[in-house]
Amino acid sequence: MSTVFIALQANEDTRPIIDAIVQDNPSAIVDRQPAMVKIDVPGSMTIRRETIEEHIGRAYDLQELQINLITLSGNVDEDEDSFTLRWNA
Repeated sequence: MSTVFIALQANEDTRPIIDAIVQDNPSAIVDRQPAMVKIDVPGSMTIRRETIEEHIGRAYDLQELQINLITLSGNVDEDEDSFTLRWNA
């Protein structure tokens, strides 16, 4: 099974986002480095706006992910409620 990943800057803004990603993707493997956090997920990863809002305590636009995004791996399928990474067959 292929793995997708996302790497975000390690800072106070991304902490609740990372918690939300792990909640929505129970098979996520989190690698915390001094300046970044890389999250690998076998198969596909879905990041949900609603879950981030629960953790961050305010309205959240998924476009805000771009502010702290370092890199990602996988094909992106995005709408205003979810951001999904997967490898298309």
